[in-house]
Amino acid sequence: MILLNWENIPDKIKNDCVRNYYNILAKKRKQLIIKRIFDLSFSLILCIIAAPIILLIAILIKCTSKGSVFFKQNRVTQYGEVFRIFKFRTMHQKTETSSVHITAENDSRITKLGQVLRKFRLDEIPQLFNIVAGQMSFVGTRPEVLKYVDHYTDEMKASLLMPAGLTSLASIKFKDESKLLSGHNIEQTYFQKILPEKMKYNLLYIEQFNLLYDIKLMLKTVFSVIKIN
Repeated sequence: MILLNWENIPDKIKNDCVRNYYNILAKKRKQLIIKRIFDLSFSLILCIIAAPIILLIAILIKCTSKGSVFFKQNRVTQYGEVFRIFKFRTMHQKTETSSVHITAENDSRITKLGQVLRKFRLDEIPQLFNIVAGQMSFVGTRPEVLKYVDHYTDEMKASLLMPAGLTSLASIKFKDESKLLSGHNIEQTYFQKILPEKMKYNLLYIEQFNLLYDIKLMLKTVFSVIKIN
């Protein structure tokens, strides 16, 4: 990934809080370039290895529910740019366009196959294509929809200095996020309680970033997914 010069950072995310985190990343420009080389190389390898799995999941989705194989949605990545994220569809066709973009435990919109895909994060395999395209990285803040990014505080906007990630320390800490969301207004719970806590981890990641730390978080994610509770 390329870290722009400060004067070229979009005004919509530029403020004094972001500048503090920018100064940290500016000292790690070489590591950021290596991060992108690693992302591109490893994602291409995984795309080849995962090809049979992608085909199998695609067939299962088509055979078990009506609708497209992939779920596509606009999300926000580095510098506040909007991109189209790819996932395997895990919801019923008529509910995937709901205005609520957060899922709670036992969400009725999710198909039976979708529950399995989500449990083992298999629905996120297509995001390898987003990584190849440079829209995402293996490690970074999980990409949010624009209406949630609009609620970011000045400090939270610092998370947009790096590409959105397939996983993160926040993702690991909040792997059971859906269980924390209950009641009628799950978005309010997310904004007021979960998002601020997740952002603490996302900002800490910027401070601690290096390639070895990325690999460590990737391995932690794998162990977190396969861990039997």
